[in-house]
Amino acid sequence: MKIAFVGKGGSGKTTLSSLFIRHLAACGAPVIAVDADINQHLGPALGLDEAEAAGLPAMGDRLPLIKDYLRGSNPRVASAGTMIKTTPPGEGSRLLRVRENNPVYDACARPVELDGNAVRLMVTGPFTDADLGVSCYHSKTGAVELCLNHLVDGRDEYVVVDMTAGSDSFASGMFTRFDVTFLVAEPTRKGVSVYRQYKEYARDYGIGLKVVGNKVQGPEDVDFLRAEVGEDLLVTVGHSDWVRAMEKGRPPRFELLENANRRALNLLQTTVDSAYDRRDWERYTRQMVHFHLKNAESWGNERTGADLAAQVDPGFVLGEGVAASV
Repeated sequence: MKIAFVGKGGSGKTTLSSLFIRHLAACGAPVIAVDADINQHLGPALGLDEAEAAGLPAMGDRLPLIKDYLRGSNPRVASAGTMIKTTPPGEGSRLLRVRENNPVYDACARPVELDGNAVRLMVTGPFTDADLGVSCYHSKTGAVELCLNHLVDGRDEYVVVDMTAGSDSFASGMFTRFDVTFLVAEPTRKGVSVYRQYKEYARDYGIGLKVVGNKVQGPEDVDFLRAEVGEDLLVTVGHSDWVRAMEKGRPPRFELLENANRRALNLLQTTVDSAYDRRDWERYTRQMVHFHLKNAESWGNERTGADLAAQVDPGFVLGEGVAASV
């Protein structure tokens, strides 16, 4: 199952995504965690020190390797150089599985031990001084989108992505790649403004959107969120001494997380698991192709010198039953 955490900057989405990742790890579930935010904080939130977090391999720096592996023997993709972030898989493409080992994970993922279970952590890499005035951050998240387009995940397998803040998530088709999107909102006008914008943008794409109210201090905050977001409000989270200790770099054992917050995380998992039976791989593939054709016409054909519409395999539908290419 693919899960996104989104919200405005400072809403607490990285903290909540890290708590959810810890919760899944404590349950023994296989997890791939991805930091796709321009501010790379997921590693430290999962317990890495600054040096360890800074040493994580950036997916954006390994894009040629990722493209070459995923292209496989797909005859519709002439070379890795003609692949763009939206290139869809087809017959002969290599697919990624959550539980497997492969060259992409070898190059880009690092294990992080959490409560007796390891999760795979992948990061886009930070926006550096060298990027200023040269590239946009979405050129880095393109590596994540390409991997998600080629990822086949099943029940009780989890890919958790900490997305870039605010409406920047809509700068590509990546916002359609998730079974559930948790929008973290503070009980303020600014907090719910991102929700309204996200809801409007996602309206025509069948996005499974749920709001997690964060930094809630009392019934008035809950009432405010419920009045503003209605039935999309799934759960609220308040102050946590456990989180305060974690932010100081001294997290207690995860089993000591407050009961109310443990119940909230259980509800997030139940919500994600229940989405499995509503999966529509045909729609997922169709949306992938839709954004690929838009990107091809907008900039991809000119940049690569190729007709990227020809990369679309009209008979291919991604899904759990698709055999992996070797």
